[in-house]
Amino acid sequence: MTPQIQEFLDRIQQLEAAIEQEAKSRRQQWQADFEERKVRFAKEVLAQQKRFKAGLLGYVLTADWRHVLCVPFIYPVLLPMLLLDAFITLYQWVCFPLCGIPRVKRSGYFVYDRTHLAYLNWLEKINCAYCSYGNGLMAYGREVVALTEKYWCPIKHARRRMQAHGHYHGFADYGDAENYRAELARLRTELKAMVAAAAAAADAAASLHSKN
Repeated sequence: MTPQIQEFLDRIQQLEAAIEQEAKSRRQQWQADFEERKVRFAKEVLAQQKRFKAGLLGYVLTADWRHVLCVPFIYPVLLPMLLLDAFITLYQWVCFPLCGIPRVKRSGYFVYDRTHLAYLNWLEKINCAYCSYGNGLMAYGREVVALTEKYWCPIKHARRRMQAHGHYHGFADYGDAENYRAELARLRTELKAMVAAAAAAADAAASLHSKN
């Protein structure tokens, strides 16, 4: 990776952090108390949200006919998604330790906090949970495959790749035969360092927990 590319990546990380900070400020406008896994709204805020809640019967009876036609095609996709989830998880739990690749923390990709919104009826909350699961699964699978690619075939493409994953720009340059083996060894060493760092962090957390 050239110093210029590293500089660009550092800038991207800074911009992403700034975007997240701005989103956090926007969330605070709605007077919500955000904990690690829970969201707590003030009572008056919940009461205000409930004023905009659509009744379930009215929501169903006034549904757009195009949305109704989509239903038989949307929800059956849940079954292959569940199978994909199971196979991805099994794959990384078996193969990643054998290759010295850090496991992807599955729970970090699935967020179900829209159920706390009082202006959604239960059908809307189910739909939101479905979308959260689908998008979380795609992100989770993407990271597992990205780390697999980083270990087995970390070479950039000749053509532009849309929405490249976060590891891609550190890959070896396309056509750089002279340096490929050295780059492959460097990237695999980087993966092993990630495993060691994760293990150290887990040990530190366990030690802190035992002291408390």
